[in-house]
Amino acid sequence: MSENRTINWFPGHMKVTERLIKENMSKVDLVIELIDARIPLSSRNPLLAKLINNKPRIVVLGKSDLADSNVNDMWIKYIAKTEKVLAIAVNCKNAKGVKSVVTTIKTALTDLIKNKSSKGMIGRAPRVMIVGIPNVGKSTLINSLAGKNKAKAENRPGVTTNKQWVSINGVVDLLDMPGTLWHKFEDPTVGLNLAYIGSIKDSVFDIEYVAMNLLEYLHKNYNDKLIERFNVDLSGVDEPFEKLEEVGRSRGMLVKGGNVDTERAAITVLEEYRSGKFGKITLEMPPNIEN
Repeated sequence: MSENRTINWFPGHMKVTERLIKENMSKVDLVIELIDARIPLSSRNPLLAKLINNKPRIVVLGKSDLADSNVNDMWIKYIAKTEKVLAIAVNCKNAKGVKSVVTTIKTALTDLIKNKSSKGMIGRAPRVMIVGIPNVGKSTLINSLAGKNKAKAENRPGVTTNKQWVSINGVVDLLDMPGTLWHKFEDPTVGLNLAYIGSIKDSVFDIEYVAMNLLEYLHKNYNDKLIERFNVDLSGVDEPFEKLEEVGRSRGMLVKGGNVDTERAAITVLEEYRSGKFGKITLEMPPNIEN
C-alpha cells in the first residue's frame, strides 16, 4: 500500500451550509439523510446528528445501482436495527425505489400527521430537508421525484450552493441543501473513499495516489472485475505504482521512451469506477459482517 497521507477539504461555503441546516431545521418535519450506497459509512457526516437535533429522519442509500445489491440489503437492515430509523435504497437512473421515498416519508411521519389531523391542521404538505455530502446525488433524487429538472444536477461536487425549495407534486415539499463535508477526516480511509466516488474535487489531492489505493482494494476484493475491465492480472505485481503502470500499459497509455502516462491511467481508473464500468462494487460492509 502507498504511504499514508491525509485528504482534507473544507471550503468556507461548507461552514455556511452547516449554519443553513441549523437555521432551517425548525421549518421542516423530517430530514432525508442521503448517503452513497458504495460507502455508507464514509458518506455520512458525523456532525449531522447534532445539526438535526432529534428531528425525525430517514436514510436513503443513493446510487444503489453502482453498489452490490446484496450488500445494500445488509445496510438497510443494519441501519434499521441499530438506529431505529427507516432506510431504503434508490436508483435514480431507472426510478427504482424513488416512488417509495414519498411513501417512506409518510410512514415516518405517521404520528405527526395523525396529531395534526386531530387538531384540524390539514392541507399542508410535509416539509422535508434533504442533506448529504457533495456529489451524493441530492439534486438527481429531487428531479426523479419531481419528474422534471427542478434542481441543478451534475456529476461533480459543489454544484448546489444555495438552499432551494422544490414541491413534489404538491404531496411533499423538499428543501435541498448544499452538500457539506466536515472539518477533518480522522480516518484516512474515509478521505480516500470520498475521493474514489468524487465527493472531493480531484484538484485537491494526488490523483495517482488515490487511484493506486483504489486499485489495491479492487485487486484484493474484486480482482475478477479488474481483470475483465483491463485485461491484466495484477497478482504478480507487488508495488501499487507498478499496478497503476500495468493498467496504463494495458490501455496503451505510453509516452516518449515507452514510459506509462500514470496520471492519465489514474484518471481513467477513477472515472471508470465512478461511472460503474467495473460493475456493482461496494467499498464498505456493515460492521460485524465479514467481507
